[in-house]
Amino acid sequence: METLTTKDTNSVLSDLIKINNDRIEGYEKALHELKEEHADLRLLFLQAIDQSRNMKISLGTELEVNGADMPSGTSGGGSIYRAWMELKAVFTGHSRHNILANCEYGEDAAQKAYESALSSEHLPAYLSDLVLQQKNQLKVVHDRIKTLRDERTTQ
Repeated sequence: METLTTKDTNSVLSDLIKINNDRIEGYEKALHELKEEHADLRLLFLQAIDQSRNMKISLGTELEVNGADMPSGTSGGGSIYRAWMELKAVFTGHSRHNILANCEYGEDAAQKAYESALSSEHLPAYLSDLVLQQKNQLKVVHDRIKTLRDERTTQ
């Protein structure tokens, strides 16, 4: 029988997997919105997708150790984020700046999810270390996207 702590740990890990699923879907959508002149972003977005897939595998392995299955869906917030991104695109178009601003919004959401997980009392130290490492890796992409977005604003 699963203990409350294991259930809570699994819930935190599942939430992070769903956030990574959101991130994958968001970057796949962003790839489809790219124009030829924005091809330089393609590699960055593909790397972000691979990054989230690898993070999912690490988190999913820990879930399986705890006897749980890896979720395949996205977070509720992810579907809201995608709906907002689609609505916003109708009004603002698919400019480079808007694509990057939407990606930054998603990266901000991922950072908040990881911060929430780290503040949870339900993660053993070794999982907190894993989550912190992933959060820091995500922050690098966040900062790169923000820099690219701001470059275009100031030019």
